[in-house]
Amino acid sequence: MSTSELGLIGIVIFMLLLILRMPIAYAMALVGFAGFAYLTSATAALDMVAKELFSTFSSYSLSVIAMFVWMGFLAYYSGIGTRLYIFAYKLIGHWPGGLAIATQSACAIFGAICGSNTATAATMGAIALPEMQKYKYDNSMATASVAAGGVLGVLIPPSVIFIVYGMATEISVGKLFMAGILPGILLMVLYQLTIWLLTWRKPELGPAGPRSNWAERWEALKGALGQVLLVFLISMGGLFMGWFTPTEAGAVGAFGVLLAALLGKSLNWEGFKKSLYDTTRTTAMIMLLIAGAMIFGRFLAISRVPSELASWTGALDLPPFAVMAIILVIYLILGGFIDALAMVLLTIPIFFPIVTNTLGYDPIWFGVIVVLVVGMGIITPPVGMNVFIIKGIAPDVPLESIFRGIWPFLAAIVVCLAILMVFPQITLFLPNLMS
Repeated sequence: MSTSELGLIGIVIFMLLLILRMPIAYAMALVGFAGFAYLTSATAALDMVAKELFSTFSSYSLSVIAMFVWMGFLAYYSGIGTRLYIFAYKLIGHWPGGLAIATQSACAIFGAICGSNTATAATMGAIALPEMQKYKYDNSMATASVAAGGVLGVLIPPSVIFIVYGMATEISVGKLFMAGILPGILLMVLYQLTIWLLTWRKPELGPAGPRSNWAERWEALKGALGQVLLVFLISMGGLFMGWFTPTEAGAVGAFGVLLAALLGKSLNWEGFKKSLYDTTRTTAMIMLLIAGAMIFGRFLAISRVPSELASWTGALDLPPFAVMAIILVIYLILGGFIDALAMVLLTIPIFFPIVTNTLGYDPIWFGVIVVLVVGMGIITPPVGMNVFIIKGIAPDVPLESIFRGIWPFLAAIVVCLAILMVFPQITLFLPNLMS
């Protein structure tokens, strides 16, 4: 049996363990250890596992994850997300479909201080769904719009997926953050255009809400947007200008949100403790996933599966965009079954060399494309994480109704992908300015 055949067998065993409900991090670590031990020795495998676990949990560069995760939970428990939605609602809630359009704006702005698709969906779902139900919005569109809006939380920086992608590929996290800004704005606009078209054709899907006067809008602006913009400009602006490293930018951002919450008297002691608890739990989960993926990646590397796959891809008589389309379809299929972060960690060792070396695409551009395709995975059946989060918030809405409403938003993501593939300069403009 060749090493490549053993690598493929390892991948099949890994998938079987996932079907048997083994946690993804443990499945990756177990298969990686066993395969590495078979190809080398048990002693070498034990040494490799120890080194990977230690290097992951002691990594200074990975501490940026804890900082940005904490920033998101501080924003959640201090009610910043609520104030953001109120501002967007006051501004455009009187349009047909205005509440759903406002939700997309609030998701995008909240994503600028959060970095998590689940936190964005959960926060905006709890705020926006009761309002949309009050104004008789169609349940399918209301719930789907919030679930889809959660994707903006991982595309607009800071983003945990960008951080993990950067660490796995040794690409500048700062440049990845900058690369996500314009595509994030583009996707938000496409979402809003989708909602406008749906409500233009069928006004009953999203009846208009009451109009607010300019005094109410100004009050809402002062209460939310100013704080968020200040924190975002300081942390991301400092990163863009080269004043901060990503880790320092995360620490500055977390401190900024904490200071804004304390000055606004919107964070109590109980909320502060919960933010620390949730940050610790989420960060530990992410770090364990990274360690498991590193162990599994070591096994794949010595099995030569990535290099053999790259050679096979290079021999295909297809243009690069066709091969890229095949890879994106694979991502979309996997996204229906595997958690977003785990999918990135699992696939990057295989696809990254193909896309960057064999096909010649820019690694920063590919990072944004990966986040977009992963975003499609978290809202598609059967395991669309954001959809299940919204289902938990709106238990009276059938799951199939939420998935039915998702398809127009999936079409918006496909359009966004097509635009970025034809015009990669949209993605690379801000990172190139950093150079």
